[in-house]
Amino acid sequence: MRTQGFHHVAIICSDYKKSKHFYVEILGFSVIQETFRSARDSYKLDLRVGEKDAIELFSFPNPPQRSSRPEACGLRHLSFAVKDIDETVNDLQSKGISIEPIRLDELTGKRFTFFQDPDGLPLEIYEIER
Repeated sequence: MRTQGFHHVAIICSDYKKSKHFYVEILGFSVIQETFRSARDSYKLDLRVGEKDAIELFSFPNPPQRSSRPEACGLRHLSFAVKDIDETVNDLQSKGISIEPIRLDELTGKRFTFFQDPDGLPLEIYEIER
């Protein structure tokens, strides 16, 4: 299989209004399109992340709980590339987001840290420049 990269990452949330606020207002992702699907009683929010990456944020009535421990089988976390991790951490903390201490990737020498979305999904910020 030869891919051209990721097309999107899909996330199912438990509280659409809260998650939309988090991803749009706090993280600053832009809205590509918002669709309400009445047959499913569900929203689908397409978000632009960076220049060409996308997140599809879905809401469904009563979604099952997901294990969010980073070492659980399945998706471990989403990682967002940032140029300045200190600036990003300060910005998120000023918006009330709890951030873990910054760590150093022993393999790359790059700095990274984790925080969570409103449903406890582990999100990482990874410094690509310094």
